[in-house]
Parts: sequence; C-alpha cells; structure tokens
Amino acid sequence: MDAFVHGLVSLFDIHLLFLIFCATIGGVIIGALPGLNATTGAALLLPFTLTMEPVPAIATMTAIYCSATFAGAITAILINTPGTAASATTCLDGYPLAQQGQAGRALGMAVVASTFGGIFSVVCLMLAAPLLARAAYHFSPPEYFALTLFGLSMLASIGDGSAIKNLIAGVFGILIAMIGVDNLTTVERFTFGSYHLYEGIGFVPVMIGVFGISELLVQSEKLHLRREVIRMKSVELPGAKDYRDSWRAILRSSGIGTFIGILPAEGATVASMIGYNEAKRWSRNPKLFGKGAIEGVAGSEAANNAATGGAMVPTLALGIPGSATAAVILAGLMVHGLQPGPNMFTEQAGFAYAIFWSMMLVNLLFFFVGLRGAKIFARVTLIPVEVLWPVVFVFSIVGAYALDQSMFDVWVALVSGVIGYFMRRYGFSVVPLAIGLILGGMLEQRLGQSMVMLDEKWWLMFTRPLTLLFLVLTALALFGPAIWGRLVTRRAPLDSTGE
Repeated sequence: MDAFVHGLVSLFDIHLLFLIFCATIGGVIIGALPGLNATTGAALLLPFTLTMEPVPAIATMTAIYCSATFAGAITAILINTPGTAASATTCLDGYPLAQQGQAGRALGMAVVASTFGGIFSVVCLMLAAPLLARAAYHFSPPEYFALTLFGLSMLASIGDGSAIKNLIAGVFGILIAMIGVDNLTTVERFTFGSYHLYEGIGFVPVMIGVFGISELLVQSEKLHLRREVIRMKSVELPGAKDYRDSWRAILRSSGIGTFIGILPAEGATVASMIGYNEAKRWSRNPKLFGKGAIEGVAGSEAANNAATGGAMVPTLALGIPGSATAAVILAGLMVHGLQPGPNMFTEQAGFAYAIFWSMMLVNLLFFFVGLRGAKIFARVTLIPVEVLWPVVFVFSIVGAYALDQSMFDVWVALVSGVIGYFMRRYGFSVVPLAIGLILGGMLEQRLGQSMVMLDEKWWLMFTRPLTLLFLVLTALALFGPAIWGRLVTRRAPLDSTGE
C-alpha cells in the first residue's frame, strides 16, 4: 500500500506532469501521422530520455505508447488510412461513417472506447503485475533462463511475416546481441579488432535504425500517394443509443485486449482484430459491420488501447516484452539501469506504481485531448511527407549521436536502417530482430548464471518443475502449430471419405 500511495504522490511534480502532457500531445501527433506509430515514436524518444530520471523517462515513453495507439483512429476514420496498424479495423466502419457525414460521431466513440479500454487495462496492470511478480519472486537463474527462452519462442508469431522469417529475424537479433566481450569468460566475439565493438552493439541506435530510418526508406516509395481527407465540424460524444448499442462491445473488447496484451508476442494489432471480430459476432446487427456500425469502432478501439496496459504486465513483471513498443520501453528500462522482474516490485515498487499512475493519467488526458483537439490534430495529415520524413531522419541521427556522442552509433543506426528496409521489403518483420537483440543478452547471462549454479550440469534443469514447464511450453510454441496442422491434414481425408 505504501508503494501504491508513493507512486501516486510522485505524480504531484509539476515538471513530471508537464512532460507527460507534452508526451501525450506528441503521441497523438505521431499516431495521427500515417507511417509513424507508437514504436517509432518511442524509439526516437529513447535517446532523449537518457538525461532524465527513470520515472520521467519511462513515463514519457509509456505516454507516447498509450496516446499514439489511440490517435491512429483519427486518420483511420478521416482518410481511411490507419495511423497505426492497431487501428486498421477501425477503418472498416469508421471511414464509412465519415463518408455519411458522421465523422465526429465516429471519433467521439473512438475517444470514449479508447479511454475506457486504456483505464480498464491499467487497473488490471496494477492488480496483475504485482501478483505475477510475486509468483516469480522465487525464481532462480534456471527458471529465468527457461522463461526467457519461452519469450524468444514467441518470435515466430510476433511479426507480420511468416513464422520462419520471424524466427530468422529473431536469430539475427540474438547474433547481434552476442557481439562484444563475454562477461563470464572475457572472450571477444565478432569484434574484428574494433574497439567500438568491445562492449557490444547498443540497443538505442539499432532501435532508431530498424524502426525509424527503415520506415523513412519505406515511406519514400509512397511519395506519389495522395489521400482524400474528410472534413468534420467537431467531435461528438456518443448519444444514449450509441452507448446502448456499444457498451457490451466496449466491455468485451477491453477484457480481450488486456488478455491479448498480456500474452508475450501479441499486441494491439491482434487485440483489435479479435475485438472487432467478437463485436461483430455478438452484435444484434452484424450486417451493418463494414457499412458504418458504431459497434465496430467501439470494439476495435477498446481492444487496441486495452492491449497497451496488458502488454506492460509481462514487460515489468517478467522482463518479457508484450509488444513491439513494450520492447523499446524494456530497452529504456535497461539503459536506465533498471532490471524488470520480481525485484522491481520489492526493491523499486514506488517506481513501478508511478508508471502505473502515469499511464492512468495519460488515458484520462487523451480523453480531453481527443474531444477538444481531434479536429486540430487531423490537420497534421496535411503535412507533406517530403517535409515530415526529412525531419524524422534528422531526429534519428541526432538521437543516435546523443547517446554517447559517438559517430559509430550514427553509423550503426544508418546500417540498421538499411538492413531494416531490406528486411521489410522482402517480407521480414523488424520486430523479432529488436526483441532478439534485447532478450539475447538476457538469455546468455541467465544461462551462464545457471551453469555456475548447477556446477555445469545442464541436465539438472530438467529436474526443476518450473524450468521444465517453461521448456515444454517453448517446445509447444515452436512445434505445436506444425504438429497440429499435420494432424488436421491427416484427419481431413478421413472425414471426406466418411471413415
């Protein structure tokens, strides 16, 4: 209880409140700009948080996360182009409503559903994260190793590409994490005689490169596209009928989004798709979906914003990122010397609850910002991409250099950007690469600690129940879909012959 109150009291700092407000406004702008998203915004902000204290640094990154996820609905409704991938399903009913002259009504429902979903997930975060951390408090290095390995097994499903391509990208990220001097054996690996590589490749320049610069290169191929913007007078709060039609969808999607967010490797995009689908399944008027159903907007937006709080549960309690943006936030925690996991809720409980309360505040802030400012923020879609992306590039370079005032980091960001661009071009997601980079170092460290603890007898891991459980889950995550698919294929001919 002391940490709960201490976290709330820490928000009564005018400097912190100002930073959260600015980050919320910035997140809305980022989310409203097609091409930019919460992950890119958090990656660009990461190096600029290094001069801050841990609480303001992580609070501003989570503010970007929450507000940018909501703001994707602005462009989804007005120009049929989701500002973030998580708002893709909002286009299905939001844009038809806008074409019918009801853009303000659609945005009003998006604001209400997003706020409710976000607050619902933060409440669940406050309750679930400490309980999960308490359960994991008695973990030792073998359990942590198996848990991290389980997190890495989720790479197969976390990206947009095929499972094989996602695993290849993840392994590439792990290989990058192996660069440098091994802390246990002091052996140099992949340094090629360069002193710049002795301490390994940093998280920040790689994040900036694969999320920021690679997106710049991708967007450079879309300069010829022109979007039609639908005008609106103002954002309207939903009426009584809209609430009657949508409250079940909002509540259901909030639960779905929180649960999906908690699962490692899932995220707001998957949550919004499932939330939208379930809203349609249980609707009294499913035929309206795709033609301007207000329930579709509510279901999609409640789910994708609820996933933000859910994704922070495994991130803070276990050190396993629940989404791409959570992976960037996890990198921020590690850069600031914080170790996510059970100890955070015993040794740094005040910090954890300060982050919880800051996320709650952000969800309340973008309710008022969305109602009063959506019309203004919609105008950022008019910014020519020829102006926008060079500005993003400048911020990327400055951010990479600011970390250690090193031109080597700038080159790392540029090379990472080119690699990320070609990965995207050929169907590889960059998200598994980033998560592989983060978890790869943790996996190696925990394996080394386990070997020391077990006196090099690695087979003793299989005698530890929790370690064995995570190893079994890892095997199921990797091979279960293929085995199930083969069983279904074999059963299909039998069913067709009636045998």
